[in-house]
Amino acid sequence: MLSFRLAYIFSYNLFQFCGHTWILANTIARFLMFGQDALADTFYSVGFMMSLCQLLSILELFHIADGIEKARLLPRFIQVLEKNLLLIMVIMLEEIQSKPVVCAQLFLWNVLDLVRYPHELLCAMDSPSPPMLWTRYTLCIPLYILSVATEGLTLYQALACEEPPAGDSCSLNTTGSTGSTGIAHPPLALMISLPILALGASVTVWQLLQERRQQLDRWSQKMKRK
Repeated sequence: MLSFRLAYIFSYNLFQFCGHTWILANTIARFLMFGQDALADTFYSVGFMMSLCQLLSILELFHIADGIEKARLLPRFIQVLEKNLLLIMVIMLEEIQSKPVVCAQLFLWNVLDLVRYPHELLCAMDSPSPPMLWTRYTLCIPLYILSVATEGLTLYQALACEEPPAGDSCSLNTTGSTGSTGIAHPPLALMISLPILALGASVTVWQLLQERRQQLDRWSQKMKRK
């Protein structure tokens, strides 16, 4: 049973690491080849893989609750909820997908995850690296703050998307067809989302700082015993 758990958590972290590596490499390669023109359809190129990785990240909440992964549940829950809800909004609002802020958002999300998953892989193999440990619990905090800032900017640009006529590119695509239907956006819900995002981010940063101190203290005590 322990071997199955180890194989499962290793495979999960390896898949997430490979998926985010592919997304980041694809995004950078497209930008180097096409410049700013690549921003228009970057989401179309990596949106499916990004959606798959973020959907599977819900499993991490069960990992923490089950004790497979040693981390705090609240900050991870807020991060997973933020990413998935914002990704759903980007999928539904077609005009937002071509905004530069969405490319910046995807870039920050991938860098943040590529800081975390290598450390989780090493922990699964019971061979954590001190530099990777420090990077995992230190660099993730400013990256998360930048990510939240871009999330807020994405929500702000979504607010600017007023009720368009039918067939406008800013309309909500609620069907799987190629056409789109003009549907009134819920600006009140988006306006409420901004303070909720700020509150959730504040709680998450505080929890991440506590987790960082706990993990680094634990590692320091472990090294002293040796």
